[in-house]
Parts: sequence; structure tokens; C-alpha cells
Amino acid sequence: MPEIPDYDTLRFEPDGHVGRLVLNRPEKLNSFTIEMWDEMRDLGSRLLDDPGDVRALIVIGEGRAFSSGIDTSVFAGGPAGDQLAAGGAVEATHADPVVAGILRAQDAYTWLEEAPFATIAAVRGYALGAGLQLALACDIRILARGTQVGLLELQYGILPDLGGTQRLPRIVGPGRAKELIFTRAKIDAEEAERIGLAERVVSDEELDDEALELAEKIAAQPPIAVRGVKRAIAAAMAGATTREGLVTEAEAQSECLRSDDMKEAIAAFVEQRDPVYRGT
Repeated sequence: MPEIPDYDTLRFEPDGHVGRLVLNRPEKLNSFTIEMWDEMRDLGSRLLDDPGDVRALIVIGEGRAFSSGIDTSVFAGGPAGDQLAAGGAVEATHADPVVAGILRAQDAYTWLEEAPFATIAAVRGYALGAGLQLALACDIRILARGTQVGLLELQYGILPDLGGTQRLPRIVGPGRAKELIFTRAKIDAEEAERIGLAERVVSDEELDDEALELAEKIAAQPPIAVRGVKRAIAAAMAGATTREGLVTEAEAQSECLRSDDMKEAIAAFVEQRDPVYRGT
């Protein structure tokens, strides 16, 4: 594994091929601060550079909430955008410093979508505002019954700016996304599943085990193929034409066909045993 520092607001827990990213401000319902976004961004940069053995990552909150959204203390020093700008972008990504600061915060989530491994949000209690936008950046969402989710940013006079306006409509459709955002709606886990926002709904007691079981099942798959599937589906969701998407699909398949993992898959099938993939 790459060297991961001890963070103040997060924990990263590797365990074989499965990792856990734990939001660790339970006394504040894991509400987001600028420090938390910075630490998320740092962790993502490290894992993108070197994922080590990680083939599936569970994102979960410590305590009784996934995340209640932005910590309102962020607003105490003035507009959040000004504070993000004051944090200083690593490079000049935009002429407007506020836009550059927001783009920097967005990177705290975007890496979960771009990661070469599967990402699973295990959500209990609340996933509101910035919390739901984090879950939306993951590949799969599992919600515990009783969970409340929603993008409530309009109540602060702002819009969801951490990917919510981009990812939510791709998951539930543009009309439904606009309705949820415009009305600041909170919906429960069952409604989230009904509209496609959640892939699974389980009891609170089952959430951790269900997420781990799913992560382990995905981690046992050929990692080159999993990475290719993510890349091809991302192309489709980004608006690629079918022919453009087919090229992405073919390129990913070409990598699989040349891999030792495919040879291992065939050998394991012939020998009637479980394959052992090495990602090569």
C-alpha cells in the first residue's frame, strides 16, 4: 500500500483487497469542513497514484450518520466560496479564485468516480447536501432503512456544487433531479431505491456486513476488467455516442485479452477452482 498519513477527519483502513474510507467526525454527524475536503482530496491523490492492493473501497461514516452535509461553521468566516479560494488551489485551474476553490473541493469526490477500483457508499442515518454528493460519486450506493437523503443547498442560497447537478440527473433523470433539488426534498431509503438512487436497501444492522460482502465479491473479480467496465460505462454516461462508447469498450477488452488475468480465468474454469487474479 502507498503510505497514507493519519488524518484528523478521516480514517483509511486497508484490509487485503478491500479498503474502508471512514468519515470520522461522528460528534458533528460527519459534516464537511474545508479540512475534511482537503484530506479527502489528499487521500484520493495518493490512491490514484498508487492504489496498492485495493480493488474495492467502502465509504462509510463513523457513528449514526453518513454525513449531514456541510458544517455550518464554514459559513462563519464569510461565503464558503471565499474560504475555499483562501485555501489556495494547487494550481491556477480558473481565473476566478472562487471557482478555482470550488474545483479544488470537487476533486475531493471526483477521484471516487475515476478510481481504477469499485467504490461503494454504505449510508446510514443522513446523507444530506455534501454528504449525498459524496455518495453520488461512488459506483454503488447501499442505504440502511431509516436513512434520509437530499440535496438541501438551496436553503443556504447556493446550489449543489460538488457534482450533485452532474451526477444526480445521470442516475435518476433530469426532471427528477431538478424536482429534488428545487424543492429541497428529503426522501427515505425506500424512495431512493425506487427512483434508482440506491442499488440496495438493508437494515441498519446489516449495512456493514452487506457492504463488506459486496466489496469482497467485487474484489474477487479480475481488476483489469473491472477497471475497463468503469471506463466504458463512464463514457456512456458522459454522452458518448454508441460508436464512441464501443471504441472505449473494445480498447478495454483488448487490455483484458492480453492480460495474465484472462489466462488465469480460463485455467481456473478448466480446473474447476477459484481464480486468483493479480491485475496483470
